[in-house]
Amino acid sequence: MSEGKDFLRTIVKEDLEAKKYKTVVTRFPPEPNGFPHIGHAKSISINFGIARAFGGHCNLRMDDTNPTTEDMRFVEALKDAVTWLGYTWGENLFFASDYFPKLYEYAIKLIKLGKAYVDSASEEQIRQLRGTVTQSGTRSKYATRSIEENLNLFERMKNGEFKDGEHVLRAKIDMSAANMKMRDPLIYRIRHAHHFRTGDTWCVYPMYDFAHCLSDFIEGITHSICTLEFENNRELYDWVLDTLEPEKTRPYQYEFARLNINYTVMSKRKLLELVNGCFVNGWDDPRLPTIAGYKRRGYTPEAILNFCEQIGIAKANSMVDVAQLEFCIRDDLNQKVPRVMCVLDPLKVTIENFDSNKTEEIEASYYPHDVAKEGYRKLPFSKEIYIERDDFMENPPQGYYRLTPNQSVRLKHAYIITCKQIIKDANGKIVEIKVQYHSDSKSGDDTSGIKVKSAIHWVSGRHAKKAEIRLYERLYKTDTPEGLEDLNPDSLRIIKNALIEPAAIDEKPDERFQFERQGYFYADPIDYTSEHPIFNKIVGLKDSWAKKTETKKPATKPTQTKKVVIEGKADPMSETELTLFSRYTNELGLNHEIANILARDTQLSNFFEEALSVLHSPISLANIITNEVAREFKTNETIQITPNQVAQLVKMVDDETISNKIAKQVFEEMLDSKASPDAIVQKKGLAQISDPTIIIPLIDEVIANNPDNVAKFKAGNTKLVGFFIGQVLKMTDGKANPSVLNELVSKKLNTQ
Repeated sequence: MSEGKDFLRTIVKEDLEAKKYKTVVTRFPPEPNGFPHIGHAKSISINFGIARAFGGHCNLRMDDTNPTTEDMRFVEALKDAVTWLGYTWGENLFFASDYFPKLYEYAIKLIKLGKAYVDSASEEQIRQLRGTVTQSGTRSKYATRSIEENLNLFERMKNGEFKDGEHVLRAKIDMSAANMKMRDPLIYRIRHAHHFRTGDTWCVYPMYDFAHCLSDFIEGITHSICTLEFENNRELYDWVLDTLEPEKTRPYQYEFARLNINYTVMSKRKLLELVNGCFVNGWDDPRLPTIAGYKRRGYTPEAILNFCEQIGIAKANSMVDVAQLEFCIRDDLNQKVPRVMCVLDPLKVTIENFDSNKTEEIEASYYPHDVAKEGYRKLPFSKEIYIERDDFMENPPQGYYRLTPNQSVRLKHAYIITCKQIIKDANGKIVEIKVQYHSDSKSGDDTSGIKVKSAIHWVSGRHAKKAEIRLYERLYKTDTPEGLEDLNPDSLRIIKNALIEPAAIDEKPDERFQFERQGYFYADPIDYTSEHPIFNKIVGLKDSWAKKTETKKPATKPTQTKKVVIEGKADPMSETELTLFSRYTNELGLNHEIANILARDTQLSNFFEEALSVLHSPISLANIITNEVAREFKTNETIQITPNQVAQLVKMVDDETISNKIAKQVFEEMLDSKASPDAIVQKKGLAQISDPTIIIPLIDEVIANNPDNVAKFKAGNTKLVGFFIGQVLKMTDGKANPSVLNELVSKKLNTQ
């Protein structure tokens, strides 16, 4: 993005013109407690991109203030992500832990200014004394301690004389502040934990809101760019800097909307659950939205950055269609990658009138779509070839243009063939087709006069290489996934005996291909060898998900590819919205994103409040209202469903009568029929199955039908638990209680 193209660049441009700063310095400040995902890619592109656009620099800073969750491997993953996306930090790699001595000095300064005190109240007492959005808080009795006493206690905290949680250091600000972040926030806590960089040197660690703004100041950051969830933290950011460094040039915080993509989760908690629960194969599993996952799948940095460019920088949270990301990778690869042929489900074809001792080499372009691009390979053509099984039909439907007993077809780059005989096994399965080829029909030199309606891909049986193909689909089958029950059991299908033309095999591959009529594929960078080639499916040639789910999705080039450009500064919340946001986050425990959506939308917040008066289940209610109800309000000014009905529906989920997945189905039925959720569940038999006497026989059946996977599990592949759970969920149409099912499957497998 260039100068002035969005509200962040407008701010930077104006600051430079006003000579507020000499040089732009931004920072990318991730916590090293997980692998970075595509949301981080957006932040990387913004922070490094703005610095690059204005001739400044961007620091890479690890916010390593929580020793219980951080690890050096996460640091390396973050560095790798930035480098892979094409950015560099030069000499500007920093860690918040670099500043621990200085941050401790700043805390001492606050105490000496009478602006901080050691609180010995329990966590529960602190929470109760904080007050509510409608009631001021009450300052702890420990706030009256003298400066000398606070200094003494804080030093003893640092020296490790107290247990975790026995004391905390709090800023002394305003216990009646409308923004509850300002009600004497915690700025240091005791942690007796080994830090991956500082070892056991420290027993106290700064809180994010204290460490972050001061780290920005120490590094000379000019523009501290955060996601919208930190909007309410800005007031505390300003207070800390204005109190401790009032005379110095200082950074200011600006917020943009975080990236949300349908069919995807980017919550660190949920990603950890997937990785630690072995529902995926590590942080670089190609189904995950991690940068490492996209990289291993075969996505290009250009496609990721183009996607970030297209969605723009917005001031309000919204959902982006994953089809737009898939369009970006297709658009990037279409012009770059060579075309080759790979048969995923081979059917033997014998050419009766071709000499069995002969091999013809056919010169074929790698880039038949681009005549200006050079690059050819020799395709071996012999008596025995293989085609896709579904490229032949004995009794074809109308409109089928491939090979049939009565319809000839062209072999891509080669000759026209005509079926002469069908060979079947004892079970009636077609195992071989005998054909004749027309020697005067060679592509580019066809004088046969035979008209065909399509060309199919193929490989030579004698020369083709056996390859493993990993076909990846979306990890979740619902557009707004909530839990493990929404996992797509068919997100990975492995084909062991695909056949690929020899030109696609390399000793040290770093190559992407378009497999003709199949999609785009990438040689797996970890498992590939020339003896056992393995290719990952990057993306199909077009969006096939819409057809599978029978919902309307964008075409190959989605309509949403226009750039979203928001001019001006992000709108701050009104006092009323801020009050609601504080209540939703501090009292009701909603996450910042959900609370932000509700607080800013009067229609949704009113609906939520009414439903909450019927059922006190704030998190579950908020999730369905900000997703399902909000979607209906976008298309209809009013909806027939009531807050009371939504509360009834959520209660059935909370009581485990139905699953979250079934709840969405019931919600849609409620909109159509206006019936109560109880009546719909009873009429359609949608109640969740929790009875072990029903579930266990299904587990037994799955185990009996999959002895190979049982053997692999016994040999130590515990990741296969997810496979067995998925199979039972499929058998019950998703109605098996996931928690009960998980326990029963684990127990059964461990007793086999």
